[in-house]
Amino acid sequence: MNSTLVTFPGGRTSGRSPIVGTVPVGGLHGLVVAETPFHPLDHTWPDQPADRGTIGGLPVVDCVTGAQSKTGEVLLGEAVPARRGDEDWEWLVVHVTPAPLPVGSEVDLEVDADFRAALSAGHTACHLAALALNAALAGRWRKDVRPDALGHPDFDQAAITSSRIGPHGSVDVYRLGKSLRKKGFSGDDLDPAQVARQVNDRLEAWVAADAPVRVDVPGPGLTARRTWRCSLPEGEASIPCGGTHVSGTAELGRVEVALSLEDAALTMRTTCGN
Repeated sequence: MNSTLVTFPGGRTSGRSPIVGTVPVGGLHGLVVAETPFHPLDHTWPDQPADRGTIGGLPVVDCVTGAQSKTGEVLLGEAVPARRGDEDWEWLVVHVTPAPLPVGSEVDLEVDADFRAALSAGHTACHLAALALNAALAGRWRKDVRPDALGHPDFDQAAITSSRIGPHGSVDVYRLGKSLRKKGFSGDDLDPAQVARQVNDRLEAWVAADAPVRVDVPGPGLTARRTWRCSLPEGEASIPCGGTHVSGTAELGRVEVALSLEDAALTMRTTCGN
């Protein structure tokens, strides 16, 4: 099998393609096609959940990243030992279904567009919240640190331990321990409510600006290094990203964050919607 070509970065939610392989997934069946609109769960940074929908009329109960070695062995999800994009592997989108379909048959692929739209909104809001959090915490750095695309110290990339996208929102967890202090960040007397107000004020302005959002797509492969971009009033923001997004910030409606601090970890919960 060759690496799967994907159309979800351009916003596609439907397509037609031949089945090129099958993979056992427990008691279920993993179907691989030549080209798919389905976004799978990433095996290295599982932030955006898999798309829902149907393939050949069958429900897609899960959609995961797979990798085929030079010997033909296919591994799935966390079992993949290679780094994303390793050229020694073929990278596959595996559609998990309750029944098989024959290799070689042409099938229609239909993504649940409403669920995709909700995840896309949650993912865009997540990126905006991270940038706004960077700005709100910029004065707490005592050492030079790599800046984000807007010129603020990139707290998000320096401290994040997990990010989970959901419909119309996300949950991001940041570690504020010794390693971050060594990098020059001071969390002393950090008031989560005060920081959240600063973040929310910035988010309100960004939504009102209806800043255009796009994903730069250098190629059709699953592991192509795609980049999220947003033309904010402060400048062009960019973040490496393999997920899906809305086309403008006004589509998000109201975006708000809530911050909580516990056990040297800062948790940011972001929600969006009208």
